[in-house]
Amino acid sequence: MLPQLLLALSLTLTGVASASFQLAHGYQEAKLRKLNAETGSYEQHQPVQTRQYEEFPEQWFEQPLDHFNNETGDTFLQRYWFSTRHYTPGAGGPVIVLDGGETSGEGRLPFLDTGIVEILTRATGGVGVILEHRYYGETQPVQNLTTDSLRFLNNEQSAADSAHFMANVKFDGIDEDLTAPGTPWIYYGGSYAGARAAHMRVLYPDLVYGAIASSGVTHAILEDWEYMNTIRKAAPANCSEGLQNSIQTIDSVLGEGGQAAEDLKALFGLQGLQHNDDFGSIIRNPIFEWQSKCWNSDCGSDAFNNFCEALVEAPLDGFGDAAYGDPRRSVNVTDSLKVDYVLQNYASYVNESYVAGRCPGNYTIEDCFGSYDASAYTATSLDQDWRLWQFQVCTQWGFFNVAPTDPDQPRIISSFITLETESKICDLAYPPGDYFTVPSQPNITAVNALGGYDITADRLAIIDGEVDPWRPDTPHSLDAKARAVHHYDEYGYADLTQEPPEIQQIHEEMIAFVTEWLNEWNMMKPAM
Repeated sequence: MLPQLLLALSLTLTGVASASFQLAHGYQEAKLRKLNAETGSYEQHQPVQTRQYEEFPEQWFEQPLDHFNNETGDTFLQRYWFSTRHYTPGAGGPVIVLDGGETSGEGRLPFLDTGIVEILTRATGGVGVILEHRYYGETQPVQNLTTDSLRFLNNEQSAADSAHFMANVKFDGIDEDLTAPGTPWIYYGGSYAGARAAHMRVLYPDLVYGAIASSGVTHAILEDWEYMNTIRKAAPANCSEGLQNSIQTIDSVLGEGGQAAEDLKALFGLQGLQHNDDFGSIIRNPIFEWQSKCWNSDCGSDAFNNFCEALVEAPLDGFGDAAYGDPRRSVNVTDSLKVDYVLQNYASYVNESYVAGRCPGNYTIEDCFGSYDASAYTATSLDQDWRLWQFQVCTQWGFFNVAPTDPDQPRIISSFITLETESKICDLAYPPGDYFTVPSQPNITAVNALGGYDITADRLAIIDGEVDPWRPDTPHSLDAKARAVHHYDEYGYADLTQEPPEIQQIHEEMIAFVTEWLNEWNMMKPAM
């Protein structure tokens, strides 16, 4: 049975929230791309938007660089797209705007075509909009990504962008004034953008008539060990147990050091990697694939399931019946190292999927996978887009993915991954500028002051997956039945009846409460 979604509505004066958005480890991938570009030996293929949406040509809206102290008068162009498929002039339909979040807005166009924006505009006769976030995609307000140039990338400025857009945009080909507050605007966001949707309803209640936050983080935190803990509890039991046992062995061997530790790293293809936290960082990569799950095969990935199957596969019938560590399950790696077959499976999967063939030319494993060399992060051109979300993590959001600080807490990632090791990139990649210095720790208060766990607003809907790994950072408890993962409701089919029953149900509920919001608008309108 397909996992279900949890829906919570804030229709009067109550509010709740949930969470899920991308992790900030793009600097490792950027480093590999840089080394491979220098040798021409390998090209990392990035996900691209392959389908063309000629119905929705890109549009541009002028924004001030600094909404709060723009003494220089600097401006930039913010990219957006809109759909009028279901719009009828003068009918009073809403504007449904989807926040592009921490990626190119172009990748959000499927939501304008068949996803949540299409679903809601079809039901309400509204105009649909995809609004790209400052600094992402083609919405570039600066010429480089130095520390100083990035100082305008923050919660306050990006929220002000959205407010300025809503209050002033003129849609090409539409004579009617659809700006807020004269038109009801419903603000939707998924993942990081889900938090922004909730924040917009709190910060600009006169402009944002209603908001839907799907898997939207509202409570920032420094040590986010519960991300992996959620996966540990929700993954298939044999996979979770295999990971826990493997990590316990790995940490023990690394802690003792010596030849066995070197042999262990070599088993994963990482011989010569100097720092244990770098090793731990690389071998957790397949676990992050949990967040890529989706009910729709067009948007999701089976990578986590494939990893689990490979992890627990016994080399011979009957081996799996013995307990982890039983001598019958042991594999002799070297004279210094003997491991359980699950750990060997783990090593083979990581080596084949994330290590082999990725280190070019004469570079060493340390050159390719080490993270302590500040010179690896000196490039600040606009194509170094990993610097964007990482900067937001270092300055305001936190969410450093670490092992549990309690040694008695079960874990599926190495205890060598700590707040200190995860946050070192903030000092290495963002040296002090002339106008801005990255704080010693992210100013998470800037996020949590908007409500955090207790965020509340009228007409604020929060939709969550109950096994979303970001959910512990939200007001929703984790003791309910295991359900969906990562903003499942954002995706959709043109024909709702073809969707899985649980997804169809949540879409129908969303249509119902948005319709009710608009009924309230129409009743209030004469007094406005």
